[in-house]
Amino acid sequence: MDTIQLIITVCAVLAPTKCEERSLSFSANFSPRQCAMAAPPYIAQWIGQHPQWTAVKWRCEYPHMHEKI
Repeated sequence: MDTIQLIITVCAVLAPTKCEERSLSFSANFSPRQCAMAAPPYIAQWIGQHPQWTAVKWRCEYPHMHEKI
């Protein structure tokens, strides 16, 4: 199985201009598009565990996708 990352942009509930990216890694044979479509339950679970944050957007990509060779 391959690894794919779900990158969630989250903003603080009490300070909406304070935003960060959080990454969740999965072992799955998903394309980035399939990952993004399947993401909402995982995002909801993460937000449930971190109620001080709200998710504003997300994307999926393969690990090390932006590294230069």
